[in-house]
Amino acid sequence: MDKVNLEDKFALFSERWSPKIVGQINDCHVKIAKLLGEFEWHHHENEDEMFFVVKGRLTVKFRDRDVVLDEGELLVIPRGVEHLPVAEEEVWLMMVEPTGTLNTGNRTTARTVAEPEII
Repeated sequence: MDKVNLEDKFALFSERWSPKIVGQINDCHVKIAKLLGEFEWHHHENEDEMFFVVKGRLTVKFRDRDVVLDEGELLVIPRGVEHLPVAEEEVWLMMVEPTGTLNTGNRTTARTVAEPEII
């Protein structure tokens, strides 16, 4: 059992939209990622996701509304709900989601990270 310092972990990488695994809880991974710009519309057929903003401000667009998350706020996105994350400035994001969850959900694109690095 080792503690995880998120600031130290975020300092280990610079790429964006590429989640890294920093822990595991039962059958879920705790992941972190740096975000900037607009991602892709997608949904997850079988997995709920939790987004927690560590640093910055993240807009999560849905087809019927937008939800803005500031530092220290989180959002649970239910399975099957299409969404589009957008970061006007760099965001540090922590996610909790079932192991094997693809960052691009129901789509496979150039941004898909099939096997996130453990850091």
